[in-house]
Amino acid sequence: MYIYNVTINVDPSIHDAWLEWMNQIHIPQMLGTGKFSSARMCRVLVEEEMGGFTYAVQYQTPSRKQLEAYYSENAAAMRQDGFNRFGEAFVAFRTELEIISDHQ
Repeated sequence: MYIYNVTINVDPSIHDAWLEWMNQIHIPQMLGTGKFSSARMCRVLVEEEMGGFTYAVQYQTPSRKQLEAYYSENAAAMRQDGFNRFGEAFVAFRTELEIISDHQ
């Protein structure tokens, strides 16, 4: 199992609109690609030097192949949509995580 983690720093001037877009449009569209089985949005509680609000969004996918398919088939359009709506008022940093073990 893999996690596609996107950490985003959002300027306060767009925060409310961005948060609504993420929850109502973007995350459902990401899940709608069929590449991810679930998504979790977390607020990062450590204050960043650059200010703003920081979130981590984790999309779970069953295989590396599914993640690669997202990159080749969907990533460019999904990223462009965010830029078209909010320009450079947010910055995203993406990482891939492999789940080694899961304890509950």
